[in-house]
Amino acid sequence: AAQGESQSLEDLSNTSRPTSEVYKISFIFPNGDKYDGDCTRTSSGIYERNGIGIHTTPNGIVYTGSWKDDKMNGFGRLEHFSGAVYEGQFKDNMFHGLGTYTFPTGAKYIGNFNENRVEGEGEYTDVRGLEWSVNSEPR
Repeated sequence: AAQGESQSLEDLSNTSRPTSEVYKISFIFPNGDKYDGDCTRTSSGIYERNGIGIHTTPNGIVYTGSWKDDKMNGFGRLEHFSGAVYEGQFKDNMFHGLGTYTFPTGAKYIGNFNENRVEGEGEYTDVRGLEWSVNSEPR
């Protein structure tokens, strides 16, 4: 979604679908991570996460959202076991684009991210409900 537009996880069923044949899988990785969702098979025969899926780690990190080329790409929600939550755009496994990051304390940042860093305009709301405008320059 463009800046200013909202997107929800419910919208994902109509977007981010790969063009090749899609398989629904449930896969447990050697480290105990689990993936349930869409995948496609590459020309070399390797299965990659492509489409919509849920990836869960044994320590409680959960990503629900779009995958492309076996990476978090597009819109998704990442919940950390600490209570922190990011919901928004991802690019190559990083927060990238418009998103909302909620800290375990309940404080919240809504705005732009560039490769996991706050960049550009945004709004920070602290635990008391005070709102702060943020405008950070790229490094």
